[in-house]
Amino acid sequence: MKVRTRVRVLLSLLLVVAAIAGLVWAFSEHAGYVLIAFKGFRYESSLWAFLAVLAVLWVALWLLRLVLRLLFVSTGVVNPWSRRNRRRRIRLASEQGLRDLIEGRWERALRHLKRAAEGAEQSLIYYLGAARAAHRLGEYEESDALLERALQREPQAELAIALAHAELQADRDQLTQALSTLQVMRERHPHHPQLLRQLQAVLVRRGEWSVLVGLLPELRKYRALPEDQLLVLERRVWRERLDEAGRAGLNAGEAALQPLTQAWHHLPAELRQDPELVAAYAEQLRRLGAQEEAESLLRKAIRQHYDSRLVRLYGLVRGSDPAAQLQVAESWLQAHPEDAELLLALGRLSLQNQLWGKARDYFESSLSFARSPQACAELARLLAQLGETARSNQLFLEGLGMLDAQLPSLPQPETVRT
Repeated sequence: MKVRTRVRVLLSLLLVVAAIAGLVWAFSEHAGYVLIAFKGFRYESSLWAFLAVLAVLWVALWLLRLVLRLLFVSTGVVNPWSRRNRRRRIRLASEQGLRDLIEGRWERALRHLKRAAEGAEQSLIYYLGAARAAHRLGEYEESDALLERALQREPQAELAIALAHAELQADRDQLTQALSTLQVMRERHPHHPQLLRQLQAVLVRRGEWSVLVGLLPELRKYRALPEDQLLVLERRVWRERLDEAGRAGLNAGEAALQPLTQAWHHLPAELRQDPELVAAYAEQLRRLGAQEEAESLLRKAIRQHYDSRLVRLYGLVRGSDPAAQLQVAESWLQAHPEDAELLLALGRLSLQNQLWGKARDYFESSLSFARSPQACAELARLLAQLGETARSNQLFLEGLGMLDAQLPSLPQPETVRT
């Protein structure tokens, strides 16, 4: 390989020497002649000298162009108002502003992002960031003005700007304004998932359960929420709707049950089997005095799907036949002998039938499986009536201690000693 390389280098040198020799011979043997005459101007020279002059002129022009380019580039670097430096300032302001926004430096973020927004061609993200920083500073008018400026600069981003505005309005507890903003956008973009997400959040905070009932199908159809979150929301909406209908029934006189039953029949069929919603409906029936309807509903629901929440409520309602109701509940005991809620319900049903000894046994059994303040209170109240004051007081104190443990930790006065 080295020998071949050396041969190639040698041949190249020989060719270069031959070319130079040929040029020298051509210069000496064939000088040529160039004559340029124009009006009073006359130029005479050999051909080779003329070519040499052209070569020198070309080199001179190339050098002049290079010097001018360097001059303009250096001027752009030095001149603070040059286009180059302006783009650099905008880039630095945008980078620093976004960093400040993420780090929570609201004043600096507002200053830098406003500067970047006014100079950048694509300014939306900087206006939105500046509006958020102004919002965090409590400068709500400035925040709204920045969003308005963003809309003027980029009207095609109307939806994005409106969503940001509604989010900030909701964060200020301006729920009416946020709802209005979202409703206007919904008329133009009725199926947008993010708009539907924000709309349901505002409606939940406002407690507009009837409106949310109508929104639920769209939330599911356009996948605005994950399925697990949607199920939680759906249960909450219908539970609140039933509670709302129950409150309306309190002032409805003879038609007290009508709003509640209408709300219940509007539930999808699968949700009418949900234990949480069955319990909510039964509780509202009980509040409105429809004890027999509540007992029948709970009995059928528990037979289809046993649930401790429904069993607890079954012990609180009063059916048309207390003895038959107790027998029904006792029939569940064979399959669920250690369910503390069932034993508590059986104790309460025994009290309705004035079976004091049986009630005591059921309450004792319930406490043997789970200590609860309700079972403690029921047994303590019964024992007090039976004259067992010491045990009754002990159970009252135990139940009170359980309730006290659930209270928030707050300052209390020092114990008074007598």
